[in-house]
Amino acid sequence: GTIMIGKLKATGTGQALVDAAKKWEERKVDGFQGSYSLLSEDGTTVVSCVVFESKEKYMALADNPDQDEWWRTTMAPHLQGDPQWIDGNWAD
Repeated sequence: GTIMIGKLKATGTGQALVDAAKKWEERKVDGFQGSYSLLSEDGTTVVSCVVFESKEKYMALADNPDQDEWWRTTMAPHLQGDPQWIDGNWAD
């Protein structure tokens, strides 16, 4: 899975970011199992985690040019600069 930690460009716009991410789920990406988003009480920090069936399926998405375009045009405009990304395995 992966975790993204970012700062919103405009305070209180986290729901718009979450709504965009939920629309992405309609694509039915191979291996995608679920996602969670936390909008912090400070109104600017957002933490999203995404769960995939395997690292291979996650990396296939990460290497897909369509995913890159979607990120740049749909998600990135909501954020201040590049978010922090943390990839890893979920503990049982």
